[in-house]
Amino acid sequence: MHISSNMITFVILFALLGDFFLNIFANHLNIREALPHEFTDYCDQEQYKKSQKYLKTTTKFGQISSCFDIIVILTFWFLGGFPLLDSFVRSFGFNAIITGLFYIFILAISKFFLSIPFSIYSTFYIEEQFGFNKTKPLLFFIDSLKTLFLSILIGGTLLSLILLFFEYSGESAWFICWVTTAFIILIIQYIVPTWVLPLFNKFTPLKEGELRNAIFEYAESINFSLDNIFIMDGSKRSSKANAFFTGFGKNRRIVLFDTLIKEHSIKELVSVLAHEMGHFKKKHILKNLIIGILQIGIMFFLLSFFVSYKGLFDVFSMNYISIYAGLIFFGMLYSPIDFFLSILMKISSRKDEYEADKFAFKTYTGAESLIDALKKLSINNLSNLTPHPLYVFLNYSHPPVLKRIKALQDLRESL
Repeated sequence: MHISSNMITFVILFALLGDFFLNIFANHLNIREALPHEFTDYCDQEQYKKSQKYLKTTTKFGQISSCFDIIVILTFWFLGGFPLLDSFVRSFGFNAIITGLFYIFILAISKFFLSIPFSIYSTFYIEEQFGFNKTKPLLFFIDSLKTLFLSILIGGTLLSLILLFFEYSGESAWFICWVTTAFIILIIQYIVPTWVLPLFNKFTPLKEGELRNAIFEYAESINFSLDNIFIMDGSKRSSKANAFFTGFGKNRRIVLFDTLIKEHSIKELVSVLAHEMGHFKKKHILKNLIIGILQIGIMFFLLSFFVSYKGLFDVFSMNYISIYAGLIFFGMLYSPIDFFLSILMKISSRKDEYEADKFAFKTYTGAESLIDALKKLSINNLSNLTPHPLYVFLNYSHPPVLKRIKALQDLRESL
């Protein structure tokens, strides 16, 4: 196999710049003006104007952030940043594993700190301006430290193993890395609800009462084993509302944001949870986990061909071939494949959302309230009610709310 350095350069640049300009184009198309008639009872023109202003503000900010990222990457690349950093870490005389960890740590920590000003502006200016932000500066700082710590702990452990296997395991390295990564992912899925999420939020069991009884009654009707429902203090960071399902086995959790409970009726809340339980009953979570693990296997298999490929290192003016730098460069070369795979995953995810809505509608007698819940969530979160199809195709893991409502209305008429 021989791929020229010029071809590799073209692929990487096309992926970086193509994705950037394609998203700018999609963002431009995504701005709409008219209030959909389905929402006239839930939202007045002033509220809708606010949502459109929020969309325009976040879109513009996202484009500035993406532009900054592109400039930093290309500047670092073409000014010889990769070989300079390589010479620096090699000067300490560490072994290949420690040197690799040091190299990737410097790149990762640089990216982390460069992103902090954008996170601060987004949280304390944009989200504050539109009434969402509840995060205090101290909490933001503590969250950032916890995120950094977990990234170093989990990412550093996995990276150490990958470097070790590719350095010493020969042709079977990709397979060993795949199995190891899959195992760690499964472990993380198991421990996240109990050990990781509580580091950031407080989870309180839902108290006895009408809501708890209604949820347990519904869960029993679909033979869904349920030990508890948890309320998460999402309001300490944002006024936006949500619900989610996480974990496996005894460690699985159904979680309602406290902001969600405040804004919705019992039937609406049960219908939202019926949707979440639908994902589990339809095995969407297991399916996505399996697909994700298979994707990782494909990535490691391709990595085995390029991790020490001289043509790839020539693109970045590297004097030495190393596993750790090969991981970084392959990640950039792999981005076109990842782009198309992510689109396929989003298509599958949108299909899953329709199925979960259908499951909720068919199994819960009050599931018509799901339409009301979707409308309220969209309005309260200032969601874009009429996203452009291209933007949806590229970015949405959920169908646009109007399409979900239309599907539920069609289902109601067919019963």
